Amino acid sequence: MEKRVNQIKQQLSAHNYKLTPQREATVRVLLENEEEHLSAEDVYLLVKEKAPEIGLATVYRTLELLSDLQIIHKLNFGDGVTRYEFRAEGAEHHHHHLICMNCGTVDEIMEDLLGPIEERVEKEYDFQIIDHRLTFHGICHRCKSQGVDVKKLVGSKVT
Repeated sequence: MEKRVNQIKQQLSAHNYKLTPQREATVRVLLENEEEHLSAEDVYLLVKEKAPEIGLATVYRTLELLSDLQIIHKLNFGDGVTRYEFRAEGAEHHHHHLICMNCGTVDEIMEDLLGPIEERVEKEYDFQIIDHRLTFHGICHRCKSQGVDVKKLVGSKVT
């Protein structure tokens, strides 16, 4: 973890920002929960355990700064809550997500499934793609194995 904290410190420094104790506490919470997709409130509550003096506005500002510097990604899974995750080092693109509409679980697809489509779009539309995001909404294997009725969950549109 110390290596990642130092890398983030260098990234901040390259843009004339300092890794203040409040920012460091926020970064450490994100690193400790790297497998999760935490909301700002989640981050705040976890940071507050370690740094009781920190305010919600400070956490929001830190998350915005880290997002602006592309150290973390903002994610929106369609539920009105912004979540955050670290940008994968050296990754050309963002990975993809599977979101269970029943239990809310978020699973990740680490491979880039859209490479061939990107190439086609760039060629046919003369459009240079910088990044893309893909989110699948459905029912996870855990809920399916428990007999969740997909039709009741999403209405009569599912066959």
